[in-house]
Amino acid sequence: MDCGIITSKTILLFLSLVFWAAGAALAYVGAYMIRSYDSFGNFIQDKQTLIPAAIIIGISVVMFVFGLVGCCSTLRESKFGLGFFFLIIMAIFAAEVAALVFSFIYQGRINGSLARPMNDVFSKYGEQETETKAIDSMQSEWKCCGVRNYTSWSNTTWFASHSNTVPLSCCKNATSQCTGRLDQPQLLNTEGCEPKLEHLLQDVLKYAMLVVFGFAIIKFFGMLSVCVITCRTGSRRSGYQPLYA
Repeated sequence: MDCGIITSKTILLFLSLVFWAAGAALAYVGAYMIRSYDSFGNFIQDKQTLIPAAIIIGISVVMFVFGLVGCCSTLRESKFGLGFFFLIIMAIFAAEVAALVFSFIYQGRINGSLARPMNDVFSKYGEQETETKAIDSMQSEWKCCGVRNYTSWSNTTWFASHSNTVPLSCCKNATSQCTGRLDQPQLLNTEGCEPKLEHLLQDVLKYAMLVVFGFAIIKFFGMLSVCVITCRTGSRRSGYQPLYA
C-alpha cells in the first residue's frame, strides 16, 4: 500500500470519526443561534435570519447518520461506498457553502434593522405583560436602557404617564435612590439596548460562520482523498500500475 493511499485513508478515517463530533458542534451552534433569536423574538421581525441556523442543524443530522458510512467504506475500500461517501461529502460541502452565503447576507441585514421593531415593543411597555417582562429582563441583564439610549424612553407613553420617568430596570442599583428620572443619569444605565442586541447577533453569526468554514475545509480534503483511493484501487484491480509507481 503506497503512501498516497495510506494518507488518503487516514484523512477519510479522521473525517469519519469527527463526523459525530462535528455534528454535535454544529447542532450546538444552530441551537444556540435559535435560542439567541428566540430569547429576543419580540424585537426581531425578520425571521429569515434563522435560515442559517436551520441549515446548520440539518447538516449536523446528516453528519451523524453518515459518519459510519465513511468509516466502513474506507476500511473496505469499497468503490461504491466511497462513491456514495463522496456524494455525501459534496452535498454537505455545498450546504455549508450555502450557509456561509446566507450568513454573509443576513449579517448585513441585521445592521439598522432592529430599531423599528424594538421601538414598537418599547412603546407597548406597561400595556402588555409579555413585552414588559421582556424589556425589564433585557435592561436588567444587559445593563442598558431604552432603544438607542436612555433618552429614547421620552418617546413612549410610559414616560409621559409616569411623571417623565423610565422603568426601574434602567437603574444601575435597584437598592439605590434611583427613581427613574432623566435628570439623574449617574444612577441610570445610559447605554441603549439596540447596540448590545445587534452586537450579540453579529457575534453569534461570526462564530457560526467560522465553525462552518472550518468544517467545509475538512470536507474539501475529504473529497480529494476519496478520489485518490478510488483511482489507486482501480489501478491495482485492473492489473496496471501508474507510471510513477
